[in-house]
Amino acid sequence: MKTIRTVCFAGLAWLTACSGDRTTPDAAPPGPVADAGRGDAGTVDSGAAPGLDAGAEIDGGAALGGRSRYFPGGFFTEDVSAAPASPESASMIAALRAAGGWGNGDVFQIDFSLDVLTDDGSTAPMPFERTADFFEPDCDVAPVPLPAGGHLEGEDGYACTGDGDCHLLVFVPSARRLYEMWRANVQGGIFRGGCLALWDTGRVVGAEGRGPQCTSADAAGFPIAPLLFTADEVAAGEITHAIRFILPNDRVRMRSYVPPATHGTNTSGGPTAPSYGVHLRLRADYPLDALPNEGARTVARALQRYGMYHADGGQIALTAQSDRSSAARWDGLLGPRDLAALDVEDFEVIAHGPAVPVTFDCVRAP
Repeated sequence: MKTIRTVCFAGLAWLTACSGDRTTPDAAPPGPVADAGRGDAGTVDSGAAPGLDAGAEIDGGAALGGRSRYFPGGFFTEDVSAAPASPESASMIAALRAAGGWGNGDVFQIDFSLDVLTDDGSTAPMPFERTADFFEPDCDVAPVPLPAGGHLEGEDGYACTGDGDCHLLVFVPSARRLYEMWRANVQGGIFRGGCLALWDTGRVVGAEGRGPQCTSADAAGFPIAPLLFTADEVAAGEITHAIRFILPNDRVRMRSYVPPATHGTNTSGGPTAPSYGVHLRLRADYPLDALPNEGARTVARALQRYGMYHADGGQIALTAQSDRSSAARWDGLLGPRDLAALDVEDFEVIAHGPAVPVTFDCVRAP
């Protein structure tokens, strides 16, 4: 067995121990390209994923000034407005600028295509056939509920017709389960799927997430749903958690990640570029009144207080949740380019542990 490098990270309170344009060619698969053949094709069994306890106690969703809609213990909800910046912050931002800034022609744009389906527990989970996008031991083996009338990222149903990332996100509150799958596809009555990450939302996520060098349905190994901001949150004027963002692979330090990420990809950025999983914060003195509407200002305030985590590769920087299942609607509230004034220089990198070389040797956390 190869030795897995472990680092300590104290920048987030929930870590207490050592530890886009979705059709763009830059989009990074959650698992290593070189290992795309890992996990032989087959139908998963009907049992729950290991390590999940349906009777686990939830100890509250409010912590450190923020609230998580999914996890207890303040997961991604730490107020980092006063956290120290990384000593490398200026050089990392300069590297992003030298590489062209954000993707998408350096426009800080918002993607509204991801959605989180909610199931009341009445939908019978459906087994799926693993594809080459399912990696072992990173990904979970379990049937997945497909709520009636649901859909994949960027699709009108469960068929992946556009050859995008086709994320499937299903939350079952009664079972305390969050199912997140990359490259899902249901056609002709057959459910095929890539990497499934099954999260126990009744437990505090441990210091090493899913395990060192382990991916999830997102390349950094993070859960996706807790980092998506919603129309209802923006309409209410407050987002109480960090936000998901992505960068082109050539702007991310070559084959490295930083905690709390647990995984990276075959990125090609230079030695001063930010690593996978980097945590950025909008500078405190940014003139919020210059933004076009209150919706944009609400998101910007969250970026100042909670920041944004780099989770995947692609072109469209920021990720919001679709309004298909929300009370509020994005139309008239927030547009895709309402934060286009934000440049990479308006952000700083929050201090983190040393970069971890990517090896793809996943060791699942208990």
